[in-house]
Amino acid sequence: MKLERTKNAARNIVFDGTLEMVNMLFPFVIRSVMLHCLGTEYLGLNGLFKSLLTFLNLAELGVGSAMVFSMYKPIAEDDTPTICALLRLYRTLYRIIGLTVAAVGLLLMPVLRNLIKGDLPVSMNLYILYLMNLGNTVMTYWLFAYKSSLLQAHQRRDVISKVNLAVRLTEYVLKILILVYTRNYYLYLSVQLLCQLAVNLLTAVCATKMYPQYVPEGKLPKEKTLDIFRRVRDLFTSKLSATVFDAADTLVISAFMGLTVLALYQNYYFIITALRMMLVVVLNACMAGVGNKLVMESKEANYRDLEKISLLFLWVLGVSSSMLLCMYQPFIQVWMGENNMLAIGLVFCFVVYYYSMGANKLINMFKDAAGIWRRDRWRPLTAALANLSLNLATVRWLGLYGVLLSSVFSIIFIQIPWLFHNLFQEVFPRQYMGRYIRLFSSLTAVALISCGASWFVCSLLTLNVWASLILNAAVSFLVPNLCYYAVYRRNPVFKDSLLQLKRILLPSGKTTQSSNI
Repeated sequence: MKLERTKNAARNIVFDGTLEMVNMLFPFVIRSVMLHCLGTEYLGLNGLFKSLLTFLNLAELGVGSAMVFSMYKPIAEDDTPTICALLRLYRTLYRIIGLTVAAVGLLLMPVLRNLIKGDLPVSMNLYILYLMNLGNTVMTYWLFAYKSSLLQAHQRRDVISKVNLAVRLTEYVLKILILVYTRNYYLYLSVQLLCQLAVNLLTAVCATKMYPQYVPEGKLPKEKTLDIFRRVRDLFTSKLSATVFDAADTLVISAFMGLTVLALYQNYYFIITALRMMLVVVLNACMAGVGNKLVMESKEANYRDLEKISLLFLWVLGVSSSMLLCMYQPFIQVWMGENNMLAIGLVFCFVVYYYSMGANKLINMFKDAAGIWRRDRWRPLTAALANLSLNLATVRWLGLYGVLLSSVFSIIFIQIPWLFHNLFQEVFPRQYMGRYIRLFSSLTAVALISCGASWFVCSLLTLNVWASLILNAAVSFLVPNLCYYAVYRRNPVFKDSLLQLKRILLPSGKTTQSSNI
């Protein structure tokens, strides 16, 4: 089966983008309402539970990524029996994972209190709240989680996004009403649980309706099953790394600095996470198309796509970094109040962290699409251990600076260089590695220069907070775009990237040539 890569990518970007806008805007409102209705400690507790459950999801071991990757080839070859057998295996694995998460989650209950420095809010039962969050995670594995793999492998993430959009809008409205009128955190979590169940059920219904020929039946050859298990095994270190990066910082801050400091940190981290997810929408929309092409076309053709996608993505990443740097403080002041602002030095650290995470995610997307997890298995583990070790070593005397700089160090000096080496050993022509590093480095240098220029111009403006927010947005958007255009307007990769962008944005127009995504 030949996927309609351009059409699917455009459709995925539209609906994934809409969903991420909703997931970005409503949680801002909810955090504000929770701060005023329940207090700062509840914000910190929310973050702590999320981090703990991220650790528990290590049980997933990357099964989802491995199964979606395993479907690319049989989908391209219209091999229905193999896809059905993959679904059966996926269903069995997810049932086992659900039980494992439940068991390990219950074993963690005795140490919960030790992860929080200071007192808890009055009348809060930490263990009941934790069990409600745990139940939310466990049920997502037991209720048809395997069905979503069909939609992802067929590059139809837009269907998943539509379901999530409808359910999440309902969830967010109910949460706001509960916080305002009842201030009942238990009821708040109950809505979260019910809506997650609704997402799983509705996604399964849509997948069954669109692909009724695929049912979980049959058995894979032993060699194929062993190959999948090897991929899952190799993915474990990658999953561990992502878990440490997403959760270890939060746990360290909670244990050494308390829930109030954690809440302030997460206000800032929440913003870069929201922006990062908007960028990930683009990468996720392209991933199935990239994976499909990697098994069908030459290394040289795929390398050209790497250059084009990298230029467009890092351009957008640089512009968003500039806007983040210039708008961070006035936005926090408007959103959470001046008392909940961190030092400007920490703002610079957050922006560098954001850019490095985005660049790392770009390279990771190609690694995941190619499925080279075995060669890559030690990189994320090494980076994760370095990050955690530096966190513990620096948090007592550098505080939040130590936490942020530890993550930046592990990404810039371990993750990205190692990824470059792995990709050009396995996926792209080796002789092009130096060429790509030069392109990547020049794009990053332009981002650094444009951020500095934007910050300098904005620092000359002395206005009230609302005026600063608006003018800083305009300056920090225009300056980096002018810088990138001045540097790359005659670059052949830039010209090819513009043609690629037209194919994505205008899939039914005059540009009908087959997509290279």
